[in-house]
Amino acid sequence: MDFSSDLAGKRVIVTGACGVIGGWLAEAFRDAGAKLCLTDRRADVLDGLAGRLGLDGDSFVQTADLTDEASINSLVRIIGERWGAADVLINNAGIYPSGFLLDIDTAEWDRIFSINLRAPFILTRLVARQMIEARVKGSVINISSGASRKMRRTVVPYCTSKTALDRLTKGFAIELAEFGIRVNALEPGFAAGSEVSDLTEEHIAATVGSIPLGRPSSAADVGQAALYLASSAASYVTGATLTVDGGNSIGSLAVYQPKKKPL
Repeated sequence: MDFSSDLAGKRVIVTGACGVIGGWLAEAFRDAGAKLCLTDRRADVLDGLAGRLGLDGDSFVQTADLTDEASINSLVRIIGERWGAADVLINNAGIYPSGFLLDIDTAEWDRIFSINLRAPFILTRLVARQMIEARVKGSVINISSGASRKMRRTVVPYCTSKTALDRLTKGFAIELAEFGIRVNALEPGFAAGSEVSDLTEEHIAATVGSIPLGRPSSAADVGQAALYLASSAASYVTGATLTVDGGNSIGSLAVYQPKKKPL
């Protein structure tokens, strides 16, 4: 579906823009004619992304450390100065470190929740205030994961943070509804290639092999789903979770059993 006429000129914030999914989201909204604020903590990679996307005009990039509330405040202040208010906030930034619960120290636990849960709370609160002041009936999209419902060994903190993010999504949806601001979650499928959370080739192969539809996620899968949630086509959708993961969160093909003969 072509959402260009609906999203052209809309002001869209994407956090964690330098990651695989962040880049896909940025490309999708750029192609739809949106204005972009792309943010990440890695300035050099962020500048490279802006160059590849050909950003100009009212689009811009801004570094931010989402573990630092002062840095988040500065980001939102700059957005207010540039745009007044955004139309769409996509809380995409997240980390996926691996470790057994018995081995993870408190600082690592706090870091995971700081980026995956605390930052979306702070950003949504601040950006929503700008939307309300500017009378913008905006959209917030939290990038969640099927891990919120399907526990995974060695990444329990990540799973727990995504479960909490789903609840936060519904909470903001209830409280922002009176202002016409919709808040939803998007669960993309598996996408390898993260520079922040390393995945081994064995892990990648095993994961892809267990996905019911038999392939990893693509830019089109993620992009079209996000464009839908941000568009007027989803004007009656809030507090929902859109899962686009090839069936990965509903079950696994990891355990093989020969099919029974037809009756």
